[in-house]
Amino acid sequence: MPGHFQLLATDSATAARRGRLTTRHGMVETPVFMPVGTQGTVKAVTPGQLHDLGAQIILGNTYHLNLRPGSELIRELGGLHKFMGWDGPILTDSGGFQVFSLAKLRDIRDDGVAFSSHLDGAKLFLGPREVMAIQQNLGSDIAMVIDECPPWPCARDACAAACARSLRWARECKNIAEGSGFLASGHHVFAIVQGSTFDDLRRDAAEALAAVDFPGYAVGGVSVGEPEPEMLKQVGATVPFLPADKPRYTMGLGTPPQLLRMIALGVDMFDCVLPTRVARNGLAFTPDGAINLRNGRFRADARPVVEGLANYAANFSRAYLRHLTIAGEILGCTLLTIHNLHFYLDLMAQARAHIEAGDFAPWYRAWVARYEAGGE
Repeated sequence: MPGHFQLLATDSATAARRGRLTTRHGMVETPVFMPVGTQGTVKAVTPGQLHDLGAQIILGNTYHLNLRPGSELIRELGGLHKFMGWDGPILTDSGGFQVFSLAKLRDIRDDGVAFSSHLDGAKLFLGPREVMAIQQNLGSDIAMVIDECPPWPCARDACAAACARSLRWARECKNIAEGSGFLASGHHVFAIVQGSTFDDLRRDAAEALAAVDFPGYAVGGVSVGEPEPEMLKQVGATVPFLPADKPRYTMGLGTPPQLLRMIALGVDMFDCVLPTRVARNGLAFTPDGAINLRNGRFRADARPVVEGLANYAANFSRAYLRHLTIAGEILGCTLLTIHNLHFYLDLMAQARAHIEAGDFAPWYRAWVARYEAGGE
């Protein structure tokens, strides 16, 4: 889909960008946060609630959905959008992160990755052909290539080998998508840049993938155990070598300040399980940092979690949300997930507005300073 990404504004003091990505299921305004729906659901909330919160695009996962219930079944039932009742754009991860996270259950080969299922030990294989076929079955608006995510720390030789293998797989994924008509029909395929902490490997990987001309690019292999300064350094070492006219996506992170810092580095798209995962344990995000509602000081606190953040969870006091969390009530998970997702989505909306207004740099620095000065 030529011209699928428009760059609408840039910040003069940082590398922040305001863009618009066109997909088969609608426009996505960037910078954007994408709630994670690994198994065809964003935990604890409905698609209708996601729409009400302003979610533009959500994630599914190739590895998990192919294991259960199976991508062919999902295709037979009309594709992932219909299956899960979500009519907006969907990005699906290829399963490449599971190459990293399920290290004890897999064997990396030149043609792909042989797994033992984490569910029942059954043998399966994911290579470029398999992940593209699965994502075509799902009807993904944005399909990610399969890659090898090196661990941290990682020896240089091992990282270079992973980058070379990932580049071969990426080229094959794009060739398959072109040959099947997947790209011609308006679906997108995003490449993933690896390179661990080696700046030159990241630059080389970014330039080699840019030469293949993908519809979008991701920075992979960050937030895999490295300190935050190193993580930001990796993003900063990658983004300048990605095409300016294509969307840029940093995978699998992070905290609110991390997202703003990466927007300042020129990143457009983010996903992370953090806001939904911590909600189920009573942690809520505020402009003054994250607060743990299990703390006794909230026992009689009549205020909403954040004043002025208008969503359904704002109808309830911190005291009530604490009660639900302590009592283990499912409603507590739902309400705090609604709050945390809205907090992230609203933060992205604020970032877009400030990039357009031309004052992103002072705004984001003040926002981060306030957040990091508070919390628990």
